[in-house]
Amino acid sequence: MSYSRFGPDPPVSASPPAPSRFRLSPSGLARLPRIAPGMRIGLYGGSFNPAHDGHRHVSRMAVKRLGLDRIWWVVTPGNPLKDAGDLAATETRVAEAKRIASHPRIDVTTFEADIGARYTVDTLTYLKRRYPGVRFVWIMGADNLASFHRWRGWRRIAQLMPIAVIDRPGWTLKAARSRGATTLASGRIPESDALALPDLAAPAWVFLHGPRSPLSSTELRRARRTSHSEGR
Repeated sequence: MSYSRFGPDPPVSASPPAPSRFRLSPSGLARLPRIAPGMRIGLYGGSFNPAHDGHRHVSRMAVKRLGLDRIWWVVTPGNPLKDAGDLAATETRVAEAKRIASHPRIDVTTFEADIGARYTVDTLTYLKRRYPGVRFVWIMGADNLASFHRWRGWRRIAQLMPIAVIDRPGWTLKAARSRGATTLASGRIPESDALALPDLAAPAWVFLHGPRSPLSSTELRRARRTSHSEGR
């Protein structure tokens, strides 16, 4: 089956993304998980503040439904759209993410700090330039699709690689009606064809439904603060 690669919306086109600049660490190397040409790798980015079983649930679903070889949890230095006041130290978040992940196909990485990327568009541009033979898929929850149009360079992100959106409780309709979803509507493929997504040219995306986890990092942080306060 063939799919339409580019929709009628002018900003979503086949033109190459604008260049980004990167600042490598003093060693000159970005420490990346296992990677090789031809691999199907899902990129699941976030602050993971903290990581929880909901992240693992999303990852296992993506691996199975998209036929991924690996999925990277890209632990970001921070989220420009969120308050950094509650952000735990990177080392703490990484340690918790590794403990929660506990899956042979899930890798936890902080390479964004090595390349000096602050925005997702820069991270994905770097990976596509350095590893053109790898079939990357950007993975995000339905709640992120609902606000996708607020991300820096969101249209370019859609041009860089296919996107898999995982349904979340309370966000199904909001995400489907969002500006990002409607703008990219022509690139959406049937859920039954999700296994083909990593092989498609961007923009292409799929909305995956299934068992949903109610867990939220925000709620977990709130519960921890309440517990700490009551314990005084």
